[in-house]
Amino acid sequence: MLTKIGFISLDELKDSIRNDTVLISIMFANNEIGTIQPIKEISKIAKESNVIFHTDCVQAIGNVKINVDELGIDLLSMSAHKFYGPKGVGALYVRNGIDFAKIQDGGHQERNKRAGTENVAGIVGLGKAIELANNNLENYNSKLLKLRNYFIREITSKFKNVKINGDLKQRLPGNVNISFPNTDAEEVLLKLDSQGICASAGSACSSGSSEPSHVLTAIGLDKNLVGGSLRITFGEQNNIDEVKFLINVLERILG
Repeated sequence: MLTKIGFISLDELKDSIRNDTVLISIMFANNEIGTIQPIKEISKIAKESNVIFHTDCVQAIGNVKINVDELGIDLLSMSAHKFYGPKGVGALYVRNGIDFAKIQDGGHQERNKRAGTENVAGIVGLGKAIELANNNLENYNSKLLKLRNYFIREITSKFKNVKINGDLKQRLPGNVNISFPNTDAEEVLLKLDSQGICASAGSACSSGSSEPSHVLTAIGLDKNLVGGSLRITFGEQNNIDEVKFLINVLERILG
């Protein structure tokens, strides 16, 4: 169960642990509404029950400072393209002492955990990309926060009845999920695309689906808001002029 701003219920998590529970897996930051989960508290719950804790950090790596020891993370997955590395390569952090079964039979590469020839170029690219991302984390966050906060401030002043989904503090710096009541998001996306603006009505993983966002439904968003919800993500190559252009285009479309 999610709260109205996208946090999981820690009490419900505790109640869900059974005697045969061996793993808890929680997304570090949500890909639609940007809410960052209380990872340290979740890992504490896992440790108290002697359960391994995995977090999907695909959205968070490169946006949030992460120390696996301080946060108590046992397993962590990431994807290089999310922090400007090559597409098609990812990594799984595994804490010493944790064993897991292989899912690919064949050769004995990777200490008998994974068969097949590694994507060496992709792996090197991932390593360099995450090094650059970590070195530039504070400047990157500062830039994205300025763009995001400017957009939210301007758009909420121009459209009084819009709703920003997700928590405004514990949130990915470049994420905005905004709902315009009684609006067809797909129609808005087509018009944005005609102006060279890329946005989405949900996650990239559910692209092409006609079903309403399960995330927005889970936080209890009204139906008239779910259908008019846009996910806008700012990144390294964006600037304030582009944000102003986006706002002007939205005014023309929805004004």
